[in-house]
Amino acid sequence: MALNQLNDEQIATWTRLEKDTWWLENVYRGEMPQLTVRAAITGFLLGGILSATALYIAGKTGISIGVGLTSVILAFAIYRILSRTGLIGDFTILENNCTQSIATASGYMVTPMVAGLAAYMMVTGTIVPWWQLMIFNVVISSVGVLVAFPMKRRFINEDQLPFPEGRAAGVVLDALYSGEAAAGMLRAKLLALTAVFTGLYQFVSSDGWMRLLQFKLLRMDTWAGLVEPWHWQERFDQYYYDAAGRLNLWIPKILGIDIRQLGLRLTLDAAMLGVGGLMGVRVATSVLLGALVNFAVLAPIMIQRGDIRAYTAPDGTLVAISRPEIVNQWSLWWAVTMMVVGALIGLFAKPEIFTKAFAMLATKKGPATPAADPLRHIEVPLWVSFAGVPILSIAGAAITHAFFGVSWFLSLISLPLIFLLTVICTNSMALTSWTPVGALSKITQFSMGAIDRVNPATNLLPATMTAEIASNASNLLSDIKPGYMLGAKPRQQAVGHFIGILAGTLATVPLFFLLFLPPGPDGARSPSTIVSEQFAMPAAVQWKGVADLITNGLSQLPSSAVISMIVAAILAAVFEVARIRTKGRFPLSAVSIGLGVVLPPESCLAMWVGAMVFWRQARTNPAPGTRAHAIWIEGYESICAGLISGAALVGIGNAIVNVLIG
Repeated sequence: MALNQLNDEQIATWTRLEKDTWWLENVYRGEMPQLTVRAAITGFLLGGILSATALYIAGKTGISIGVGLTSVILAFAIYRILSRTGLIGDFTILENNCTQSIATASGYMVTPMVAGLAAYMMVTGTIVPWWQLMIFNVVISSVGVLVAFPMKRRFINEDQLPFPEGRAAGVVLDALYSGEAAAGMLRAKLLALTAVFTGLYQFVSSDGWMRLLQFKLLRMDTWAGLVEPWHWQERFDQYYYDAAGRLNLWIPKILGIDIRQLGLRLTLDAAMLGVGGLMGVRVATSVLLGALVNFAVLAPIMIQRGDIRAYTAPDGTLVAISRPEIVNQWSLWWAVTMMVVGALIGLFAKPEIFTKAFAMLATKKGPATPAADPLRHIEVPLWVSFAGVPILSIAGAAITHAFFGVSWFLSLISLPLIFLLTVICTNSMALTSWTPVGALSKITQFSMGAIDRVNPATNLLPATMTAEIASNASNLLSDIKPGYMLGAKPRQQAVGHFIGILAGTLATVPLFFLLFLPPGPDGARSPSTIVSEQFAMPAAVQWKGVADLITNGLSQLPSSAVISMIVAAILAAVFEVARIRTKGRFPLSAVSIGLGVVLPPESCLAMWVGAMVFWRQARTNPAPGTRAHAIWIEGYESICAGLISGAALVGIGNAIVNVLIG
């Protein structure tokens, strides 16, 4: 069914009073159930589960995956199946939209955990208590929600900006509930089947699950004499190396260095296949190129030069050359330079993001007065935001002072910059579905670092606040867009967002400690475990690199690292200018190349393979109406979501099992 919407002339000439009146009369579905108890519970549970998978993937790749469409398809399938039993009624379209609002708000809680907050722990060597993380996340995210709803009246009600991702979600919801249910069930089946088979593969690849099965349930350690449980090696090249050790076979080396030390392994990581499918072949190719250039070319040269070397830690242990050490000692600097320069050029190359944002703040097209506002009974009252934003902002400043040692002065002066950058970020999301959170947070990081170079919290925490408030406000507006298209009640969407914040916080904070800060043999936790072979934490590594650069400057770096930063800055500028001049046809992305340096090469390869599979299928099955097109083209997001969720949920379970059974 075609969605009711204004045409371009009406958008340009009508006042907001006229637009709001038209929407109330033609789109609003006031009597349809929306924030019901079952919608709230479903959204809370799906939000918790999906935010957990998002945290798992962000720890591996630094990429925050969207959970909105996944929650829409899952909620649709669950209630459509249950309704066929006759026990309950089917979900309404607005109940599903509300469930999506809760689930997506939960997913946004991942960003600060894997970026600024993790970087703060790594830089300072301190572990922030769980209750402080929860308070910080809830308060800062709530500011983003309260900032979003006044903007909603301008960006959505009045200017009718597109918010492409949000509009896509609205179109999918409308299609599911108005005649294309079969397509929705096909996507749900694709997601479920992919998740099940991926989960089974991950199960046999997990040491914890196999230990539980073989030692605790089957007792194979007693009757079969097993010392270690058998499990499939995700790094399947390990089978060759095991044979090479027994048979004295050839071990591949680059400039005399074992390629395993360089992180060049062959791994079948199902989750990374799904991530690659979502990111596309251009980005995945850039990521793989960055990994190969760094680990197969530059790292061996720098090891020979002595700029990357083994060393003795303060506790007397020998720290050998490995992939994490290559990144920490040398590669991080040119990777961060390429990502930051590429992101900033990409941001400032779109002046309309700034001009339109400031124009929207400076101009008014006759908005409805409170007395004449036809939506005053369903919109979030402006006084809630006007009172709540200052109160929660001051609370946020107090928290950063009390928990992280940021001075009151710096906490307060960072607030205007945070809100200015949030407006820019939101306008970018409205026009392009691109949120330049990374670039904008670096502006905050460098600005605060210029004032205080001694305390890393001074630049990390305000930048974390920028990222979280901007991400929440812009993404939630994108989430409000489908509700506006479908006639939902704005107040109930706002309540749903706060429910999602609670669900995401309760799910991700304990899981953060479980995955990234597991207790050691003595029961103590250490920030040194945040980055591991399993979790590269590239976002946190990037934030830490900028903080270290602000604090220490360039004087502590090898000359080769400084030269590499200069070259990386030039190449990033060239690549981004070429991409802009060719209108996106240039095949490389500077930000993605830098990301490939801090990711494990095996993950980069798996992502590239996943991207190539879907790219090939798109070229092979271009004709709509065929079964293959429905599966590989229309259903690719569902397949990717199944790969990610199946691997992530079983992987999270494996971590829990390892903790419980030691």
